[in-house]
Amino acid sequence: MSEDPSRAADPSGPGALTPPDDFAQGPRSGPGQGDAPWQRPDGPAGTAPVPDPDSPWVTGGVLFAGILMLCQGAVAALEGIAALADGDVYGDVGAYLYRISLTGWGWIHLVLGVCVAVTGAALLKGAGWARVAGILFASLNLFAHFLFLPYAPLWSVIVIALDIFVIWALAAYRDPDPASATVPR
Repeated sequence: MSEDPSRAADPSGPGALTPPDDFAQGPRSGPGQGDAPWQRPDGPAGTAPVPDPDSPWVTGGVLFAGILMLCQGAVAALEGIAALADGDVYGDVGAYLYRISLTGWGWIHLVLGVCVAVTGAALLKGAGWARVAGILFASLNLFAHFLFLPYAPLWSVIVIALDIFVIWALAAYRDPDPASATVPR
Protein backbone atom coordinates (compact mmCIF):
# COMPACT_ATOMS: atom_id res chain seq x y z
CA MET A 1 0.00 0.00 0.00
CA SER A 2 1.49 3.28 -1.06
CA GLU A 3 0.63 6.72 0.19
CA ASP A 4 -0.10 9.69 -1.96
CA PRO A 5 3.13 11.80 -1.90
CA SER A 6 1.20 15.05 -2.20
CA ARG A 7 -0.85 14.18 0.88
CA ALA A 8 2.24 13.33 2.96
CA ALA A 9 3.91 16.62 2.09
CA ASP A 10 0.85 18.72 3.10
CA PRO A 11 0.82 19.10 6.93
CA SER A 12 -2.48 21.00 6.90
CA GLY A 13 -4.47 18.14 5.48
CA PRO A 14 -7.23 16.29 7.30
CA GLY A 15 -6.13 14.99 10.70
CA ALA A 16 -3.15 17.34 10.97
CA LEU A 17 -2.61 19.12 14.28
CA THR A 18 -2.51 22.87 14.04
CA PRO A 19 -1.75 25.22 16.92
CA PRO A 20 -4.56 27.52 18.10
CA ASP A 21 -4.62 31.07 16.76
CA ASP A 22 -3.63 32.61 20.14
CA PHE A 23 -0.63 30.31 20.46
CA ALA A 24 2.42 32.54 20.19
CA GLN A 25 5.81 33.01 21.73
CA GLY A 26 6.60 35.95 23.99
CA PRO A 27 4.86 37.69 26.88
CA ARG A 28 1.20 37.01 27.41
CA SER A 29 -1.40 39.26 28.93
CA GLY A 30 -3.27 38.36 32.06
CA PRO A 31 -3.20 38.79 35.84
CA GLY A 32 0.31 39.21 37.15
CA GLN A 33 1.82 39.80 33.69
CA GLY A 34 2.81 43.47 33.71
CA ASP A 35 5.96 44.97 32.27
CA ALA A 36 7.97 43.70 35.21
CA PRO A 37 7.37 40.49 37.19
CA TRP A 38 6.25 42.38 40.31
CA GLN A 39 3.71 44.58 38.53
CA ARG A 40 0.09 43.59 38.16
CA PRO A 41 -2.15 45.32 35.61
CA ASP A 42 -5.21 44.80 37.81
CA GLY A 43 -3.81 46.71 40.79
CA PRO A 44 -1.61 46.02 43.82
CA ALA A 45 -1.27 42.47 45.09
CA GLY A 46 -2.46 43.40 48.57
CA THR A 47 -0.99 42.68 51.96
CA ALA A 48 0.57 39.37 52.89
CA PRO A 49 -1.51 37.09 55.08
CA VAL A 50 -0.79 37.27 58.79
CA PRO A 51 0.33 33.92 60.25
CA ASP A 52 -2.05 32.38 62.75
CA PRO A 53 -0.25 32.34 66.14
CA ASP A 54 -2.30 29.30 67.16
CA SER A 55 -1.31 27.32 64.07
CA PRO A 56 0.31 23.97 64.82
CA TRP A 57 3.13 24.85 62.40
CA VAL A 58 3.99 27.96 64.38
CA THR A 59 3.68 26.60 67.90
CA GLY A 60 4.83 23.10 67.04
CA GLY A 61 8.36 24.22 66.18
CA VAL A 62 8.84 25.80 69.60
CA LEU A 63 7.32 22.80 71.35
CA PHE A 64 9.60 20.43 69.43
CA ALA A 65 12.59 22.70 70.14
CA GLY A 66 11.82 22.53 73.87
CA ILE A 67 11.63 18.74 73.77
CA LEU A 68 14.87 18.57 71.78
CA MET A 69 16.63 20.86 74.26
CA LEU A 70 15.44 18.80 77.22
CA CYS A 71 16.68 15.56 75.62
CA GLN A 72 19.92 17.06 74.29
CA GLY A 73 20.71 18.56 77.67
CA ALA A 74 20.25 15.25 79.45
CA VAL A 75 22.40 13.42 76.89
CA ALA A 76 25.09 16.13 77.01
CA ALA A 77 25.20 15.85 80.80
CA LEU A 78 25.66 12.08 80.45
CA GLU A 79 28.35 12.77 77.85
CA GLY A 80 30.12 14.95 80.40
CA ILE A 81 29.84 12.34 83.13
CA ALA A 82 31.29 9.72 80.77
CA ALA A 83 34.22 12.00 79.96
CA LEU A 84 34.81 12.74 83.67
CA ALA A 85 34.81 9.03 84.54
CA ASP A 86 38.10 8.57 82.64
CA GLY A 87 36.85 5.41 81.00
CA ASP A 88 37.53 4.23 77.48
CA VAL A 89 34.44 5.90 76.05
CA TYR A 90 36.43 8.53 74.17
CA GLY A 91 39.72 7.65 72.56
CA ASP A 92 42.81 9.78 72.16
CA VAL A 93 42.56 11.89 69.01
CA GLY A 94 46.21 12.86 68.75
CA ALA A 95 47.20 16.31 67.52
CA TYR A 96 44.10 18.46 67.31
CA LEU A 97 44.00 22.24 67.11
CA TYR A 98 41.26 22.64 69.75
CA ARG A 99 42.56 19.92 72.04
CA ILE A 100 41.15 20.06 75.56
CA SER A 101 41.60 17.32 78.14
CA LEU A 102 38.74 14.88 78.60
CA THR A 103 38.24 16.24 82.10
CA GLY A 104 37.76 19.72 80.63
CA TRP A 105 35.32 18.39 78.02
CA GLY A 106 33.50 16.52 80.77
CA TRP A 107 32.89 19.68 82.77
CA ILE A 108 31.95 21.68 79.67
CA HIS A 109 29.37 19.10 78.57
CA LEU A 110 28.02 18.57 82.09
CA VAL A 111 27.45 22.27 82.82
CA LEU A 112 26.21 23.07 79.33
CA GLY A 113 23.93 20.01 79.33
CA VAL A 114 22.29 21.02 82.61
CA CYS A 115 21.78 24.58 81.32
CA VAL A 116 20.28 23.32 78.03
CA ALA A 117 17.96 20.88 79.84
CA VAL A 118 16.74 23.52 82.33
CA THR A 119 16.14 25.99 79.50
CA GLY A 120 14.26 23.35 77.49
CA ALA A 121 12.03 22.60 80.49
CA ALA A 122 11.38 26.33 80.99
CA LEU A 123 10.57 26.65 77.30
CA LEU A 124 7.99 23.88 77.61
CA LYS A 125 6.44 25.70 80.59
CA GLY A 126 6.13 28.88 78.50
CA ALA A 127 8.69 31.10 80.24
CA GLY A 128 9.32 34.23 78.20
CA TRP A 129 13.04 34.35 78.97
CA ALA A 130 13.55 30.79 77.75
CA ARG A 131 13.48 31.70 74.05
CA VAL A 132 16.47 34.04 74.29
CA ALA A 133 18.30 31.72 76.69
CA GLY A 134 17.46 28.79 74.41
CA ILE A 135 19.04 30.51 71.42
CA LEU A 136 22.13 31.32 73.52
CA PHE A 137 22.55 27.80 74.95
CA ALA A 138 21.78 26.08 71.64
CA SER A 139 24.47 28.25 70.03
CA LEU A 140 26.97 27.36 72.76
CA ASN A 141 26.03 23.68 72.46
CA LEU A 142 26.53 23.86 68.68
CA PHE A 143 29.94 25.45 69.15
CA ALA A 144 30.99 22.93 71.81
CA HIS A 145 29.98 19.98 69.64
CA PHE A 146 31.81 21.45 66.68
CA LEU A 147 34.97 21.50 68.77
CA PHE A 148 34.14 18.00 70.08
CA LEU A 149 33.90 16.52 66.53
CA PRO A 150 37.07 14.36 66.72
CA TYR A 151 35.87 12.60 69.87
CA ALA A 152 32.35 11.71 68.67
CA PRO A 153 31.95 12.71 65.00
CA LEU A 154 28.57 11.17 64.15
CA TRP A 155 26.87 12.29 67.34
CA SER A 156 28.36 15.79 67.09
CA VAL A 157 27.05 16.23 63.53
CA ILE A 158 23.57 15.13 64.65
CA VAL A 159 23.63 17.54 67.60
CA ILE A 160 24.84 20.39 65.38
CA ALA A 161 21.94 19.80 62.97
CA LEU A 162 19.42 19.66 65.83
CA ASP A 163 20.85 22.84 67.36
CA ILE A 164 20.46 24.64 64.03
CA PHE A 165 16.78 23.64 64.00
CA VAL A 166 16.33 24.76 67.63
CA ILE A 167 17.91 28.16 66.91
CA TRP A 168 15.72 28.61 63.82
CA ALA A 169 12.53 27.58 65.62
CA LEU A 170 13.15 29.88 68.57
CA ALA A 171 14.20 32.82 66.40
CA ALA A 172 11.29 32.48 63.95
CA TYR A 173 8.54 32.24 66.57
CA ARG A 174 6.62 35.42 67.37
CA ASP A 175 4.71 35.58 70.63
CA PRO A 176 1.06 36.34 69.78
CA ASP A 177 0.68 38.47 72.92
CA PRO A 178 4.06 39.85 74.05
CA ALA A 179 2.46 41.60 77.02
CA SER A 180 1.48 38.25 78.54
CA ALA A 181 5.04 36.90 78.48
CA THR A 182 6.48 36.30 81.92
CA VAL A 183 9.29 38.60 82.89
CA PRO A 184 12.06 37.21 85.14
CA ARG A 185 12.53 39.08 88.39
